Amino acid sequence: MGDEGEKPGATLYVVATPIGNLGDITVRALEVLRSVDAIAAEDTRVTGRLLSHYGIARRLIAVHEHNEKRAVAQVLSLLRAGQSLALTCDAGTPAISDPGALLVAAVRAAGFAVRAVPGANAAAAAVSISGISAPHFLFYGFLPPRSAARRQVLAGLARLPFTLVFYEAPHRIAQTLADLAATLGGERQLVIARELTKLFETTHACLLGEAERWLAADSMREKGEFVLIVEGAAGGEAPDRDRARSALAALLAQLPLRQAVDLAVRITGGSRNDLYAMALDLKKREP
Repeated sequence: MGDEGEKPGATLYVVATPIGNLGDITVRALEVLRSVDAIAAEDTRVTGRLLSHYGIARRLIAVHEHNEKRAVAQVLSLLRAGQSLALTCDAGTPAISDPGALLVAAVRAAGFAVRAVPGANAAAAAVSISGISAPHFLFYGFLPPRSAARRQVLAGLARLPFTLVFYEAPHRIAQTLADLAATLGGERQLVIARELTKLFETTHACLLGEAERWLAADSMREKGEFVLIVEGAAGGEAPDRDRARSALAALLAQLPLRQAVDLAVRITGGSRNDLYAMALDLKKREP
């Protein structure tokens, strides 16, 4: 049964592809890739290798973060001509920390069917082997590339009771581990999942405060793509942000920033880093 208002026939299939091991593709995904008229791929070379491995020949259209808006018109033109397409990313599920969301939104808005073809996902795979038994997790994806912005985001997540799941690239992994320990505290449990399903797959569990030393002990450990799984904050929900913001605003009207933050920490029980970031934001908004 299609969504209300969908045009019959032409369909965009959002196809998950392997995150490493090519054997992890689903039977349905292969059937879809063989049946569509064209494939919109994040990197035509990567998808081309997958297709070649399974003996599939299809027209490839590049749809990546730099051309996604322009590619929408081409995809819509093919759908209007009655053709069906698959959307793939380099690894895992399109539109989840990868390009594709803009295209999917445009296709749906134009009234065409969009179908999910689920499969490999690095976050779910990493959580499944982490051994962290908390019932809920928050998938954040990639943190900001700059340390100051990264720490500000982490401060906002610091008191959440959910397991936190991040993706990270090899050239930022060391600094990100340092920022995680500095902002969330070194006593939290961490699971580092590297190169999942690939030849040099590694899973390591340690305390956040020990992670930098583990990484530095072997230069090979910094290579590959990472999923980081961090234990959530102990205790209850994050403090009421509206109450904390109101308290900070009143204190900043009378006191220097550092003193205002110190008092706000005592009043609300909130994270110093979170409240400091909130105070900076309030100061920026002053007329």
